[in-house]
Amino acid sequence: MAEFDGLVAIVTGGASGIGAAIADELEARGARIAVLDLDPSSVAGERFAVRADVADDASVRAAIAAVGERFGRVDVLVNNAGIGAQGTVEDNPDEEWHRVLDVNVVGMVRVTRATLPLLRRSPVAAIVNTCSVAATVGLPQRALYSASKGAVAALTRAMAADHLAEGIRVNCVNPGTADTPWVARLLASAADPVAERAALEARQPHGRLVSAAEVAGAVAYLASPASGSTTGVDLAVDGGMDSLRPRPRS
Repeated sequence: MAEFDGLVAIVTGGASGIGAAIADELEARGARIAVLDLDPSSVAGERFAVRADVADDASVRAAIAAVGERFGRVDVLVNNAGIGAQGTVEDNPDEEWHRVLDVNVVGMVRVTRATLPLLRRSPVAAIVNTCSVAATVGLPQRALYSASKGAVAALTRAMAADHLAEGIRVNCVNPGTADTPWVARLLASAADPVAERAALEARQPHGRLVSAAEVAGAVAYLASPASGSTTGVDLAVDGGMDSLRPRPRS
């Protein structure tokens, strides 16, 4: 048996990028997948695709109800949907702060809140939140994004404490700068995309961008029934960016 055989996993933002890689990995390990996304049109195969806006509670509750009706259970929730933001504290108006925090933080709250009744019925329930190295490292021009991901890290620990007695494990994964469509768009808008990519690669000690598949592997570990004693942790997948200070390469 594969480790996720018979289990159902929800992946928000699962139609592209890291979310799609997570869905691929969990499905390869035996899980049945429900993808919640603003645009699920690209979801292929046997995955159950549902349109959902994590910034809208009614949309979230309808999507989770549809998943429950389809599968009758949920064992794994991956809160991956999120949006980016650039700039210092001076660069974004209040409306943008509210929008990003609403999606990146309160969006996780909405999805988790709606899914908890199903998770409580699972003997191996796990929640994995997609956080970021921005929660633990000060990055330039990322004030709003970093604040949102710092909140996700704190929320993960609080959720882990709240739901431990119910048998629901809660962890988060902290990717470094990953090779995703969002990063590709940032590079395309840079004055010198080649130089900007080189700078992003150089700031990660292993000298390259993190792959979506590497993040997905970490999520699968945290979600796995084999990781039953792992809860309340943040797992860095950042090439050593958070904790290593190697000598410059010659």
